[in-house]
Formats: sequence, C-alpha cells, structure tokens
Amino acid sequence: MPIVFGNAMPKSGSHLIIQVLQGLTHLGAFVNPGFPPINRTEDNRKLSDNDILGNLSKMRPGDIGYGYIGAQPKFVEMLTTNNKATIFVYRDPRDMIVSHIFYASQMHKTHWMYTYYNEKLTSMEERINAAIVGVTEAGSELTPVQKRYNGYLGWLDEPSVLSLKFEKLILEREYALGELLDYLEGLGFKPSAERQSAIQVLNAGIAPSKSGTFRKGQPGNWREYFTTDNIKTFKENTGDLLFRLGYESDNSW
Repeated sequence: MPIVFGNAMPKSGSHLIIQVLQGLTHLGAFVNPGFPPINRTEDNRKLSDNDILGNLSKMRPGDIGYGYIGAQPKFVEMLTTNNKATIFVYRDPRDMIVSHIFYASQMHKTHWMYTYYNEKLTSMEERINAAIVGVTEAGSELTPVQKRYNGYLGWLDEPSVLSLKFEKLILEREYALGELLDYLEGLGFKPSAERQSAIQVLNAGIAPSKSGTFRKGQPGNWREYFTTDNIKTFKENTGDLLFRLGYESDNSW
C-alpha cells in the first residue's frame, strides 16, 4: 500500500482531490485521518518547513493526506521516495485568481487580503490586476501570480508524480479517475472492485458543496471577469506561464 498525498496550490482543487482520495478507503486498506492540511495547524496557521517534513515523515502505508507544498528540493525528495503516491492538481491561473479574490474578499472575512480588496480597491478589475502583479502594502502582501506558480511548477517535471489539471477532474472526470487508479496500481495498490465500479466509488465521494471554500469551480469562469486591461496586465506579467501549463498555445487569447 502506498502513502497517498494530494497536493495543490491554494484555490486550485485541493478540496476536490481530497474528496477523491477519501474514496480510496472504500477500495482498500486506506485510512483518512481527518487531519488539516499537512502544512497547517488545526487553527489554520502555517507550519515551518521542518514541521511539515516531520508530518510527512509520520505518514505510513495506507495513509491519505493533503496540503499545499511547493516544489522545493527537500519536499520533492520526501514526496517522491519510499512508496509515496503524490498527486499534484493545478489550475488555470486566471480561474485561480478569480477564485482567490472571491474567497478573500467575500467568503473569508478574516483573510489578510479582505480589507485591502474591499477598502483599498473599488472594482473587480483592480482586484484582478492586484492579484496578477502582487501587493507590497504591509499586512496585505501578495506574491505575484507568476512567482506563486513558479514555486509549484517543479512538480510537473517529476516523473513519479501524477499531475492532473483541475479542469480534467471537472470536465473529463472518468478519464482522470482512471489515470489515478492506473497510477496507484503501478505502486502496488489492488482495488477491491473492478475498474468501472472503482471509478464510480471515487466519483461518488465528490461533493464540492461540502467544501467551506467552494463557490463555483467552473473552468473558464475567468472570462466573465477579466477585462481587456486585465488580459493585457496578465500577458505582460506572466511570460510563458499559460504555455508551460498547457492552457494556451499562443498569445491570441
């Protein structure tokens, strides 16, 4: 039995993948300990790198966990060795930005960006541009979107990691769940049900509305909010990010 870890950037499908992985408890001797993200405390405080590594080292075969772990060498080494199954979910940065803004400005009133988005800025266009280029104001610091993604892109280059687009889990779910089963079977997992039934079991656990951070989750939702200026700002500040992630093939969008 592998150790299974679901990894994602914030607002990019972490709750979706953990719901999928929890379904594994119905297909084999997996255990969902019900803990918070591996890089957070129960009251949602960030843990130090050493504490994160300590939590990862405590996981045993059959354990299921999730978190928001960048592709730093020490984490890559920990999550690609010793029978670890690491699933990295990533999302179109444009949709991630919109999701982040709604979460920080409306759903989570204690979010560190809540006051900035609601009192310093006056429009969705301004909020989107701020999320693209970053914010340096004390107490409301926000890393530019390009830099945020750069911290995670290394997972895409790890052959032992299964990288899945959030959009595939939404729009091509059966195929994506089949990829997940193939990946886990390659690490020694033998589902207790035949393939189609196993896919149905994993699919049955997906209930986005049960996530306290869920709003819409529809691929391409950014088109409803990005203005011409937002598109221009994004292109000027993110280089080839969309190409590297496979969301665009040129700059004509």
